Amino acid sequence: MSVKDDRKEFEENRVKQSVALGQAASVFKDSLNLVLSLDRFDYSYLWTWLGVPIIQMPADVMATQEVIWSTKPDIIIETGIARGGSVLFLASMLELIGKGQVIGVDIDIRAHNREAIESHPMSKRVTMIQGPSNAPDVVAQVVEKIPAGSSVMVILDSDHSRDHVLSELRAYAPLVTKGCYLVVADTLVGHIEEADAPRKRSKLWFKGDEPLAALYEYLGETDRFEVDPIINGKLVVSSSPGGYLKCIRD
Repeated sequence: MSVKDDRKEFEENRVKQSVALGQAASVFKDSLNLVLSLDRFDYSYLWTWLGVPIIQMPADVMATQEVIWSTKPDIIIETGIARGGSVLFLASMLELIGKGQVIGVDIDIRAHNREAIESHPMSKRVTMIQGPSNAPDVVAQVVEKIPAGSSVMVILDSDHSRDHVLSELRAYAPLVTKGCYLVVADTLVGHIEEADAPRKRSKLWFKGDEPLAALYEYLGETDRFEVDPIINGKLVVSSSPGGYLKCIRD
C-alpha cells in the first residue's frame, strides 16, 4: 500500500501556523507572563549545550539552529560569550554543516570560561576576541578574520542597552551577507513594563533602553533587512521575539 508524500502540505501548514501564531496577541501575552514567572527560577540559566552552560531559552536555540541549517553561513559572529555554551552550540552547527568558524567577542572572557571553551571538542571552530564589541579596533579584528567571499551571520547578545546595541548594529549588521541572518537577542525586554521587568541580573535594562528600541531605530536607517515572519512568529517563551532578521540586499 502506498502512502501519500505529504511533505509539501506539512510545510505549508507549518508556515501558515507560524505566521498565525505571530499574530495571536493573546498568546504572546500569555507567553510573556509565563516567561516572567519562569524567571523566578532562573529558567534561561538552567540549560547546557554539550556540557557547557548556555544562557538561552530553548525556543531561541531552536530558532537559531533553523536559520543556520537553512543558510549555512561560513562565519557566525556573536557578541557576548558569557560561559561559552552559545559559541559552542554555534560551532556544533557549523561542524554538522562541515565548514565555518564562530567569532566570539566579549569584553571580559574570564579564565574559567575560556578554559571550558578551549578544552571542548568544538573549540576548533571557535575564535575568541576580548574587548568592547563596539570598539573600532575590536570590530577591525573581527573583520580581519573573515575570509574574502564568506557568507556571514551576526548575533548580538552582549550589553543590552539601547545605545550599545545600536552601535553594534551599525558596526556588525553591514557584515551580514545577503540571505543570512542578523539576530538581536533579548528583544523581549522591549515588551515588558519597567515595574514587571526581571531584576535578578548583574545589569538591568528597561523598556526604551534595550535591544528592541535599538533595532527599531536601526531599521529606520537601512533597507537591507526584513523581520522573518515565520521564525519570529514561533518565538513564544522566547527572549528574542522579533529579533530574527534576514538580509535581503547586498
